[in-house]
Amino acid sequence: MTTTEPSTRAESQTLKREFTFGSAFAFSFAFISPIVALYGIFGLAIASAGPSFWWGFLIVFAGQFFVALVFAMLVSRWPIEGSIYQWTNRMLGAGLGWFAGWFYIWTLVIAMSTVALGAAGFIANLIGLPEATITQKALIAFCVLIVGTLINVAGRGLLKWFMFASIFAEIIGSIGLGAWLLLAKREHNFSILFDGGASVGAADTFFTLGGPFLLAIVFIGFSFVGFESAGSIAEEVHEPQRHLPKAVLFSITFIAVVVMFSSLAIIMATPDNAASLPGYEADPVYAVLTAQLGSGIALPLQALFAIGFIASFLALQTSASRLIWAKARDNALPFSGMLSRLSQKQRQPVGPILLTTVIGTLLFLLSLVAENLYTIMVNFTSGGFYLSFAFPVVAFAITVLRRRWRPGTFSLGGWTPVIALVAMVWVVFELVNIAWPRELNGSAWLDWSVVVGSVALLLVGGLIYLRVKPRITNVETAAVTVTAAHDDLSKPNQRRMYR
Repeated sequence: MTTTEPSTRAESQTLKREFTFGSAFAFSFAFISPIVALYGIFGLAIASAGPSFWWGFLIVFAGQFFVALVFAMLVSRWPIEGSIYQWTNRMLGAGLGWFAGWFYIWTLVIAMSTVALGAAGFIANLIGLPEATITQKALIAFCVLIVGTLINVAGRGLLKWFMFASIFAEIIGSIGLGAWLLLAKREHNFSILFDGGASVGAADTFFTLGGPFLLAIVFIGFSFVGFESAGSIAEEVHEPQRHLPKAVLFSITFIAVVVMFSSLAIIMATPDNAASLPGYEADPVYAVLTAQLGSGIALPLQALFAIGFIASFLALQTSASRLIWAKARDNALPFSGMLSRLSQKQRQPVGPILLTTVIGTLLFLLSLVAENLYTIMVNFTSGGFYLSFAFPVVAFAITVLRRRWRPGTFSLGGWTPVIALVAMVWVVFELVNIAWPRELNGSAWLDWSVVVGSVALLLVGGLIYLRVKPRITNVETAAVTVTAAHDDLSKPNQRRMYR
């Protein structure tokens, strides 16, 4: 009995590998679902640059695909829970890795809360509250938070089911409706895509950092994130070195195709008198769909939107909880002992899941009393993703240029330095583009919210890091040990992938 106790203890603190390639793909796809992306950015982008904003999808997708290639190479070498945190650790050291994880945790938790509030609007309509107050929406969002937490704690089986259900909803809600709009309800030819719209300023300011097209790219940038989330569940995926790079690249490509197709369909189906449609200014997507497909589509459409938002919430909460758990496993957070424990039966990080629930609840309460908090949360979320991406992307470029990079199972050979540099330039450019203090919100605090929020998190994080720094364990050794407890890494070629 005594001889089996250590292995039993190690097994009880090891995550179960219950996700396949399909599960990892569905998880990344649901993280920022096409429905969430389309609903979140379409009105803002078309108001800033007119129908010509659509070309921004091609630019953002190209830039993000280079980032996805970098992440695919990183996850194939280090398929360890915690993704961005783990990768930065191993290339530039524990200090920068800690801050990469710190910013990413807050980005995920804030995004999770904003998505729950977004879902609340659709659910309110479904239950007969079309004019729901802020308090009612916050209460509904809290219910989404509690139900999502119960699903995440219950186990991976229920989570996988909901992820696949979201893909089914996306196929109907995005591809199906988009195809019908293009085939039967088209109002324009493709020349409309070159129309800047009445809101666009002078041509000579179109591509400046304050110009309308680059502003549209800010909003579009929120559409093409989430592909990195496959790495956040790396230790729960079978054969992660083989499956995760494919999940990263397939998810961003599929999301891009669906969002671009759906956006094109709505642009082409928008009537000439769009401004006079009921509710167009507040929600052009819903206004165009109901105008072209009839009011009978309203409730089914709201249900599809709600499913997309709830699935996105679940993926965000899962990613955040796994990242918190990965840092706690390395003693890199306060209360690491409690946050690093796994439940006995499902081996789920219940502590981190509950922590995200507490933070989300506090944000909902603050939204009731703090004016413009929701706008600040939305602004920071977009910038937070690109700030978090910058850590491993810049680290990868530095590692490659120093000729210290050793590839894993997925490699691009001689193209690696070019891809690393292009990805780094793109992430830095988009981060600056997002954080640029444009006068959009009528408040300097809102215009500078990304910068102010990042500095505030840096200061708070610095204090916490100084406190936990002395006790942070060797993250690489810890990660290898935990992974080895579950997989057979006795073969030399398998063990090298984690170093």
